[in-house]
Amino acid sequence: MKFKVINTFKKARTGLLKTRFGEIKTPVFMPVGTLAAVKGISNQDLEELEYKIILSNTYHLMLRPGVEKIFQLGGLNKFMSWKHSILTDSGGFQVMSLGNNVKVDSRGVTFRSHIDGKLIRLDAEKAINVQNQLDSTISMCFDECLSYPSSFEDTNASMLRSLDWCERSLKAYKKRYGYGIFGIIQGGMFKELREKSAKNLVNLNFDGFAIGGLAVGEGHALMAEIANFTTNFLPEQKPRYLMGVGYPKDILAAVKCGVDMFDCVLPTRSGRTGLAFSSDGDVKIRNSKYAFDKSPLDKNCLCKICKNYSRSYIHHLVKSSEILGSVYISYHNLFYYKNCIEKIRTAIDNENLDKLKL
Repeated sequence: MKFKVINTFKKARTGLLKTRFGEIKTPVFMPVGTLAAVKGISNQDLEELEYKIILSNTYHLMLRPGVEKIFQLGGLNKFMSWKHSILTDSGGFQVMSLGNNVKVDSRGVTFRSHIDGKLIRLDAEKAINVQNQLDSTISMCFDECLSYPSSFEDTNASMLRSLDWCERSLKAYKKRYGYGIFGIIQGGMFKELREKSAKNLVNLNFDGFAIGGLAVGEGHALMAEIANFTTNFLPEQKPRYLMGVGYPKDILAAVKCGVDMFDCVLPTRSGRTGLAFSSDGDVKIRNSKYAFDKSPLDKNCLCKICKNYSRSYIHHLVKSSEILGSVYISYHNLFYYKNCIEKIRTAIDNENLDKLKL
């Protein structure tokens, strides 16, 4: 896997990430396909929207359908008939999200499956082995993500544990041409811990670096402050990934901090709850005021949904619990995110990113 910075404006960069599946322009937004599917969106839709990389989740795929099945069927790309890159989260976020169902020790985590209640063990070596079997294009090292707020003592202990797990992950990873593994920087909202985590990971042979442990409730301003601080310690010629972010304004702020890659469930999750992003602000399509609205979801949008369907019709679909309502809004939202990213890349190239509003 190779990465090259093309243009810069202050700390913001455009770049080109090359994997075995081709080139990916950065900054890039990755739709989330947790269970080997972006909810409500076909691969053909993703092709239309020109997405070249998606994210799937190691933890969820390990439980269902099971890594052995995917391995026997030729890996994740063949399993889901996707011909572009796939980044897989290692399962570290689930350590936090599963709450009381997880027991963390120095070597790894033990948790109960949310599907059948069975005890499952996950550690650095297993997380990487699962991603190797999935044939992930970009694998993530195993880490621990803490909730916000957390004490300095707890955050320091977790950061040191994550450093050990990252080093073990790298040792377990099988290097191959066109593939890569990212280290994950932790340290919560404490700058001295972020600096220590970043400096230790940069000394290891990772192909890229992720900033983890943000977008966990700390708010926009603190997220941007910590991301901006952290990128100061990362090498210029390796990609930087801010995990789980987010809203367009969060992405724009992080790009200005020097971040290249993003993922979030927001476009499709919002689609399923009847919320469409638009250039005039959010559209909560369930509201009765849209019942007779002949205008598209976004008057400035050129997606096939806005070209063909009115707010009134999509309001009807959603209120009637027709699945097409969710599908149409999700498609539109991914088109909106694609346009936001393209505007960001253009603004960096034209050196007017400070004037861009999303």
